[in-house]
Amino acid sequence: MDSPMPLSDAQPDALALIYARSLLDLAQTHGGRPTIEATLGELEDVLEIARQDPRFSEFLSSRVLGTADRAKSLQAIFENRVSSLTLRFLLILNRKSRLGYLSPIVAAFDSEVQARFGRVEIDVYTADPMSADDLRAVRDRLATTLHKEVVVHPYTDGSMIGGVKFRIGDQLVDASIATRLAKLRDQMNTKGSAELRSRIDRMIG
Repeated sequence: MDSPMPLSDAQPDALALIYARSLLDLAQTHGGRPTIEATLGELEDVLEIARQDPRFSEFLSSRVLGTADRAKSLQAIFENRVSSLTLRFLLILNRKSRLGYLSPIVAAFDSEVQARFGRVEIDVYTADPMSADDLRAVRDRLATTLHKEVVVHPYTDGSMIGGVKFRIGDQLVDASIATRLAKLRDQMNTKGSAELRSRIDRMIG
């Protein structure tokens, strides 16, 4: 008996990028940015289900189950629960025997969406939890510094004595962003951890 085949956790490659860009073009045609972002959210939800449920992950990636039977199951599971575009894309991947490759395709799609809309996701690490006002101030200052729409993910790192650390996905880092983040981080780290909002307000002249 064949052993279960988990979804691929490979990094996005040229093939994943081809599927991602095709989907991006389709979503753009079918409604622009709202449709693109909704499609990304739905695909990420499908991946999350697969991560939490090994049976569903095996269902997506199984080499034993025929594509016709899986297509019927996909329609039964997702019809009226996701958009017709998302369902159609899943059915295309199924027909091409690429559903097991869904994770790197979605990662590539996410990267393309971020690049398309000038958005960058940044993990922000501080020694103590940030208040909502502090988080908003960090996001606004980062957006001003990087000239991009910023999505901030705050984390508390108990090993830090003070200051702040930034991390952004490698696929979104370029020299200009890295340099500006490094300068911003150094300015914040030299001022200690007290009164975070006041530091943030002063860190960019």
